[in-house]
Amino acid sequence: MIKRKIYPFDILIIGYLLLISLLIVLFGRPLSEYYDELLLNIVVIGLVCCIIAFLHHTKYRIIHFFRILYPGLLFGLFYEQTGGLMKLFFPNFLDYQLTAFEQAIFGIEPTLWLDKNLINVWITEILSMCYFSYYLMLPTFLIALYFMKRYDIIKRGLTAICLTFFVSYLLFFLYPIEGPRYFWAGQYIHNITGPIFRPLVDLAIEKGAVHGGCMPSTHVAVALVMLISIIREYRWTGWFLIPLNIGLALGTVYGRFHYVSDVIVGTAIGISMISLTLKYYNKFDPDSFKSFNNNSVVKNYVS
Repeated sequence: MIKRKIYPFDILIIGYLLLISLLIVLFGRPLSEYYDELLLNIVVIGLVCCIIAFLHHTKYRIIHFFRILYPGLLFGLFYEQTGGLMKLFFPNFLDYQLTAFEQAIFGIEPTLWLDKNLINVWITEILSMCYFSYYLMLPTFLIALYFMKRYDIIKRGLTAICLTFFVSYLLFFLYPIEGPRYFWAGQYIHNITGPIFRPLVDLAIEKGAVHGGCMPSTHVAVALVMLISIIREYRWTGWFLIPLNIGLALGTVYGRFHYVSDVIVGTAIGISMISLTLKYYNKFDPDSFKSFNNNSVVKNYVS
């Protein structure tokens, strides 16, 4: 009899969808506007349950590949869903509060200051390249580690990434922010343009971004989780990625996608979620638990 393994990211995905469904039922009014979201959650929960029940480690590598990496295929779906839930708790975006806070701290809203003092095509291209790299980070992270057979890093990393995304998505609803490119539209003097990477960023935003979901910056948070995961195992690769992550964080503000506060909160969430995962993951992963028990048996026998 084949024993099914339930990984922490399986539990997190099902738990997140159940929580979102409960919040919709409790707060979504009129409820009829949220039927699509509820149906999607039911379908995905059923899909995850089928993956747990029927996909297991076999000689067929493609099955193992999908079993380990399937969460990476769902993150875009979960992000898109937030667009329909952005005003689940509040009827309007709350940018006026956040911008008032940042102006009290900095004396001027940072993206407005950048618009007046630092818009430059070379800076735009460098920071846009760093920003666009986010869309390549997750598939590169997962696929490269899979073919290196570092399944342990993948499972821990996906668990931390799930936590990071799901906590961030809940904050999207609890404190809805649309971002400076909407809130300050019409007050910017310069357009941000570039020959290569800025158009790629614009295309990615046009095709994949939802209106809202700026607090916190999931770009910064998730990129930081992957950076820490890599730097723990492959130090030199990690050091190489640090400038890319810094450029990504700067690019979110320079590109008018996020406020400084979004970046700071995203950084805090990323660090918190990877720290939590590293501390507790082995207690819940069936493979790690089995390895721990086997090592304990050996130690007891030797002693």
